[in-house]
Amino acid sequence: MVSSPEIVAPEAPLPRNSASCAPTASDTSVHAPGHLGELTQIIDPQLVDSVLEETGARECRVRLLPARVVVYFVLALAFFENSSYQAVWGKLTASLDGIGTARPAASSLSRARCRLGSAPLRRLFEILASPVATRAQSGSFFHGLRVVAVDGTTLSIPDEKAVTWHYPKHGGERLEFGYPLLRLVALVECGTRALIGASFGPDTTGELGYAHRLLPHLNASMMLLADAYYDAFGFLDAVTDTGAAFLLRSTRKRRPTVRRPLPDGSYLTTVCAGKYQAGRGYGRLEVRIVEARMTVTLADGTRRTELWRLMTSLLDADRYPAQELIALYHRRCQAETCYFSLKSTILDGRVLRSRTLSGLEQEVYALLTAYQALVHVASDLVTARPGLSAQRVSFVVLLHAAADQIVAARGIVAADPVTLVGAIGRAALASLLPKTPRWRLKARVRKRNSKYTFTAGKHPRTSQAYTLHYELIKEDGLDKTNMS
Repeated sequence: MVSSPEIVAPEAPLPRNSASCAPTASDTSVHAPGHLGELTQIIDPQLVDSVLEETGARECRVRLLPARVVVYFVLALAFFENSSYQAVWGKLTASLDGIGTARPAASSLSRARCRLGSAPLRRLFEILASPVATRAQSGSFFHGLRVVAVDGTTLSIPDEKAVTWHYPKHGGERLEFGYPLLRLVALVECGTRALIGASFGPDTTGELGYAHRLLPHLNASMMLLADAYYDAFGFLDAVTDTGAAFLLRSTRKRRPTVRRPLPDGSYLTTVCAGKYQAGRGYGRLEVRIVEARMTVTLADGTRRTELWRLMTSLLDADRYPAQELIALYHRRCQAETCYFSLKSTILDGRVLRSRTLSGLEQEVYALLTAYQALVHVASDLVTARPGLSAQRVSFVVLLHAAADQIVAARGIVAADPVTLVGAIGRAALASLLPKTPRWRLKARVRKRNSKYTFTAGKHPRTSQAYTLHYELIKEDGLDKTNMS
């Protein structure tokens, strides 16, 4: 446990690089900046104190910047990514009139973050991370199975020697380029886009390496969706051992043999391990293959067609028709929507601000925790308004409303009687998204020199509406279906 000096009332003004408070500072005033506005009802002080106790990060004596306050300060940084340390502290204390709060310098706040470490934020995220959908939310279930998706992304981190030894930059024999990258892989509940688990580290480790760490979060009540990168036998075998079902897109390298055709046009086959395993031989896994030609037609008339080969552990064609599986697979993109919320809405495309390994880990867990807290607010709205889809709740509105409540320091304590819809929820209800989602192809504009030159000119530079047309490949011909 880190020791700390006793609080002594200063006789003269303290230097600017220290955290100072009024001579009559009380325990209440010292802890007053420890809040997140209305989100404090989700991440309450009792929870934070328990996490600090569990991780051994609680101070022995009350500091001018107690550990509880620092936890809330780190979380508040996620809501104000374009603000400096002192500006964020000013937002936390802006409405605390009549309370002698500390006035820390940026260096004091930085040292406080270092003292806190990453363990409390990691444990806080682990507590909040969980599925939130109820059985009444059809978008989160498929034939009774909870639909979850796994996918990865990267975050840019500062180009500092203190972190590049662990997060190396990309480059060739003579030249390095770009920012160092942190790879993040998360397990996301479809429909609500709630985080169930997350793993991250250097991008020298592939997505599969981090995805394996998320397998303990799967169980027999879940259906896992994934992209083509995840069709490795070892990963599929590990998913099957958890009891969860899976549906993913197979890579073009696979050439499955038709072992038994099924009435809906799909067929059963066997995938094998690439190498011999001691005690198990050559592993085998029976799967079902659904093949279809997917054609995307943009509003400007551009068309693109490609073959999709879906692989699933759901072998019963009568209970799980091929057309339903093709429609289900599109929910996988909600993992990418989750990343869009994190990278474009919360971070606003910025590089992470931390310049140490511990600080980066702390910051990423704070981002994930703040995101999950907003998801819980959306979940409360759906519970309070039966029939409301979680996908109609705007994450942008939730984020801005929560930031306003932090500055106003309102809703810290739940009203009596307790209600599921607070100020953040009312703001979200006033700006619901359309009932019918817009099928739009997001513009992809190249901002860096890409090694994928074969994709040059194949993506639109503006967002467009599109029509999706798929042709289910059968032994006796094609079964055509439109989705628009």
